[in-house]
Amino acid sequence: MREDSIDPVIPTDEASITRAVSLPAWIYRDPEYFAVECDEVLRPSWQVVCHLADVPDPGDFQTFDFIGEHIVVVRGDDGEVRAFHNVCRHRAARILDGTHGNCGRTMMCPYHAWSYDLEGRLVGLPFRKSFAVDPADLGLKPVEMEIWHGFVFVRLESGGPSVAEMMSPYEHEVAPYRFEDLVPHGRVTLRPRAVNWKNIADNYSDSLHIPIAHPGLTRLFGKGYRIEATEWVDKMWGQLRDDPSENLSERLYQRLLPDVAHLPAERKRLWTYFRLWPNVAFDIYPDQVDFMQFVPVSATETMIREIAYVFPDDRREMKAARWLNWRINRLVNAEDTDLVNRVQAGMGSRAYEVGPLGAEEVCLKHFATKTRRLVPEARLDRAPPRGWSLRRAGNR
Repeated sequence: MREDSIDPVIPTDEASITRAVSLPAWIYRDPEYFAVECDEVLRPSWQVVCHLADVPDPGDFQTFDFIGEHIVVVRGDDGEVRAFHNVCRHRAARILDGTHGNCGRTMMCPYHAWSYDLEGRLVGLPFRKSFAVDPADLGLKPVEMEIWHGFVFVRLESGGPSVAEMMSPYEHEVAPYRFEDLVPHGRVTLRPRAVNWKNIADNYSDSLHIPIAHPGLTRLFGKGYRIEATEWVDKMWGQLRDDPSENLSERLYQRLLPDVAHLPAERKRLWTYFRLWPNVAFDIYPDQVDFMQFVPVSATETMIREIAYVFPDDRREMKAARWLNWRINRLVNAEDTDLVNRVQAGMGSRAYEVGPLGAEEVCLKHFATKTRRLVPEARLDRAPPRGWSLRRAGNR
């Protein structure tokens, strides 16, 4: 038997799990690992779908596709919001199309016209006499849902903490922003990227590249950008400097950003970023709040999904500040896109396996440690022989 056909021994000691090195390059490009990761990391994770303000009226819905599952969040006649699999119980056809809309009083499958009310019950079954079934047994399958400060989250498998528990270390920081009162500012945008989702997540929580790759953020924050990692959340933050930036958009943002009365003094000119395990981020500014989601498509494809929400404020200065925020961060996003493309290309090189993590890279180290606990194969610097996931399943 060839030596390379034997699966390597996976280390189980704590030092191998917590060592200060990056995750190995092979798990950023390997389809077999991606399939395991979907089960072990992504299906049990909370995913943001929308805000309650996105579904204000009965029949309003938002859809969300995630690792092969199709989900719909809909407002019922009773005012409650619910989440279901957007899959007909007859022949598995998708029921509601598009990213959002209003379905009226029922959700009707376009294939055979099976219809469900806004609470997910099967209420319309053509050719009823030909089916030896009880409609009460064939309602839409629900999806676990949590509403956190007005944002609607779902997860495909239960287990682990709630969103509120994950964010509990920062509840006192989030509360003043009055998330529940936010309204959508624009629409959801989808930006495809030919990179692994972890590559984007790593970059989001990385601080060492800020003074090198983001001159605009460096002009705004100086040396005041900070990071920290808790069990389920990474936090990054920076206070806007008083010294006027040499860049016009940044300088105008510094000058025009108006006072927000409901924010405490220390948050009036603070930019804060939270990354919830594993792939949902909130960018919190005095003028708006964005969520950014790194939706995995394949081992080497990701869809960045994002939208901004704002507290109702018609002041001209606030409108200008929001536009300038977008202009500033559009450039930051372009800079990050170049960086993650460079890294993804390097992950395909046989010359790279893992890299050292510095003492300040606490978020990256925490993410790597958590991943190695959930998927032991991530402790291997090199990919095991093909078929490892099947042998892994057979040994359970």
